[in-house]
Amino acid sequence: MFRIAPRRPPVGLHRYVSRQSRRTFTQSPTNANLWATTLRLALLATKLALPTVVALHLTTTYFYSLNGAYGISMLPTIPSAGSYLLCSKYYRHGRGIGPGDVVSFRHPVHENEHAVKRVIGMPGDFVERDTPGTSGVMVQVPQGHCWVVGDNLSWSRDSRMFGPLPLALISAKILATVSLEGGVKSMKHGLELSIGFETASD
Repeated sequence: MFRIAPRRPPVGLHRYVSRQSRRTFTQSPTNANLWATTLRLALLATKLALPTVVALHLTTTYFYSLNGAYGISMLPTIPSAGSYLLCSKYYRHGRGIGPGDVVSFRHPVHENEHAVKRVIGMPGDFVERDTPGTSGVMVQVPQGHCWVVGDNLSWSRDSRMFGPLPLALISAKILATVSLEGGVKSMKHGLELSIGFETASD
């Protein structure tokens, strides 16, 4: 009975495979070093970027921010496009806000939207409920609220539609408008004191 002897790989092929194995083994530390270097660079970049990101977040949340302006409800005070608003977060939740101030707030009706209007009434003040010259009905602003309207009354959805605005929704006070054409313009008060009473004299 015949037996078939297993074939042995040629001597040259065995040497070639052994040489390739040694070459792969010697290259592995290089790949490991590359990954280690990449990881160290990533950690270094994170350490450098993290303080910047945190500082930027704190600044825009609690101090100042620059937001784009859009819409026509505050014309001519705020252009409908092409300008930015310098906002102070010190006045969040209505702190230090008074009649005549222009504020940014979370919309009480449309969630995830912000609006910019002018405050014309604070808690306890009497304001005209509708557009001036129409009904003439006066309402009192409740505690914890303010009354806001747009400077462009004909094209503004404000407290005349959604009622008194909770002070807690105010996110900032507008300090100035910024644009390439006009530069920086501080926000004007916008309201003039009107006194309809005469002082009585003896």
